[in-house]
Amino acid sequence: MAPLPDGFSYAEWNATYNGLSFGIAAMGSATIFFWLQLPNVTKSYRTALTITGIVTLIATYHYIRIFNSWSEAFTVASKDGGDYTVQLTGAPFNDGYRYVDWLLTVPLLLIELILVMKLPQAETVSLSWKLGLASALMVALGYPGEIQEDLSVRWFWWCLSMIPFCYVVFTLAVGLAESTSKQPSPAAASLVSAARYLTVLSWCTYPFVYMVKSVGLAGPAATMYEQVGYSIADVMAKAVFGVLIWAIAAEKSAVEESGKLLPN
Repeated sequence: MAPLPDGFSYAEWNATYNGLSFGIAAMGSATIFFWLQLPNVTKSYRTALTITGIVTLIATYHYIRIFNSWSEAFTVASKDGGDYTVQLTGAPFNDGYRYVDWLLTVPLLLIELILVMKLPQAETVSLSWKLGLASALMVALGYPGEIQEDLSVRWFWWCLSMIPFCYVVFTLAVGLAESTSKQPSPAAASLVSAARYLTVLSWCTYPFVYMVKSVGLAGPAATMYEQVGYSIADVMAKAVFGVLIWAIAAEKSAVEESGKLLPN
């Protein structure tokens, strides 16, 4: 929880405010949608879809906490109908909620993908543990750098967190390619590929947003880009990714129910 810089313009404050509002709306709506769809998929895929809804529910809660913390950190007023002015209240802005969220949801995101692929049990358990622990380690290593103003320290923790990051991304992009080709229909295989590569794409956004404050940006502008960037990446990695998990579950359920695939 680092102190906020002074001197926010209304445009910078409002962009962050709207970005956090977007996160709440997207995650909350996605949670309702996923859980309403549970009866429409076969029993084999309900666990994956349930976890998908849990991920977005956790994200909704933490986005509400971040949004409230942001709102409490500022007073926004317009004098005599003129331009809005933004001032710090002195209340701390707690961005640590993001890391609590990620520590819980990032491993679950990978587990839900593995579950919906319906791999052999031994492979499912092995991948869930390996990817889950690696992703949790990635988040844990990133947090010490996030709360540092010293750029050399931020780069040090960034480099450490990139080690498990690269392992997870390599596994998604290359390690699961063969399992993807074994999906029961071309549509299911295509959707699984899309989910894998969406995860890789959205995850690659985070390291760049993390280092916004280390590439010449500072003050309110850097804070705005960081908060909006994380919000967009989160929606892609959780809500949009969750829609793909639902689509995979729905497609494979339809194949199984039509008799094209015998249930395991």
